[in-house]
Amino acid sequence: MSRFNIPSESVLRAREKVVLDHFHDEVRQAWDEVLATFPHPRYELIAPMAVHDGDQPVRGYYDETRTAFPDQDHEIIALRHSADAVIVEFWLLGTHLGPLGKIPPTGGRHRTRMTAYFVFDEHENLVTERIYFDQLTILRQLFAGLDKKKPGDLLTLGRAIAGALSMAGREPDPRLLDTTPPDLSV
Repeated sequence: MSRFNIPSESVLRAREKVVLDHFHDEVRQAWDEVLATFPHPRYELIAPMAVHDGDQPVRGYYDETRTAFPDQDHEIIALRHSADAVIVEFWLLGTHLGPLGKIPPTGGRHRTRMTAYFVFDEHENLVTERIYFDQLTILRQLFAGLDKKKPGDLLTLGRAIAGALSMAGREPDPRLLDTTPPDLSV
């Protein structure tokens, strides 16, 4: 699809419904319904350069993030359409009550501004959700609630920083590195 061919109003509304249902079902943690929005589930997380591709990897992603943030929610800021995507700006919110990878729970709450591209193919199938966000914004908020004068909180902070640093050294998923420049000729 050309970057200048904006789909019909009915296609835009149908895409919008898929995306809004997807958001709603994520909050309800209705994973079968969320997965049904894709013919093949795929999440691309740009901040950590990670890809969750396929039913089981995506379910693992849901399990990890909802273990860490069982009350995770979204506040949609804006929704836009492009030739092949619905672009959603939103606040992601949650309380850190379980481990997030190697980062132990801090009890901190975050509210982080994000952008997600819900990319559709030429048959109007959702092929990926590509999410852009700043990991440091989340970590700063999670660590801010720890009382640096309390030995227990100081220990949690040390473990959390060590966990974050150990996760920071991961190699980027090569599928996110192999990009093709767009054809910008008119």
